[in-house]
Amino acid sequence: MADHPDRRRSGPDRNAPVRGPVGAARRASRRLEKLTGHPVDGVSAVCREEDGWRVDVDVLEVPRIPDTTSLLATYQVELDSEGRLLNYRRVRRYRRSATDDC
Repeated sequence: MADHPDRRRSGPDRNAPVRGPVGAARRASRRLEKLTGHPVDGVSAVCREEDGWRVDVDVLEVPRIPDTTSLLATYQVELDSEGRLLNYRRVRRYRRSATDDC
């Protein structure tokens, strides 16, 4: 029987150093979802910093019908090189159907 992905995450490597941008995005998303209780909708940016990672995580804060009127938020999450959460903050709140001003 194959191991369930959630069970693998709870094993000894859950605190392993972050390996690359995909690992940073996954780690930041899981940490933020646990803290806020809001489901992650996606990741809009990952940046390598001198001593860790900065990840912009988009979450669904207020689901609505139709879905295009749901409220989302972007949180900036900072992780150290080991993947430990240093801080997070909401930097933007918007409707799903909103577009960025260019």
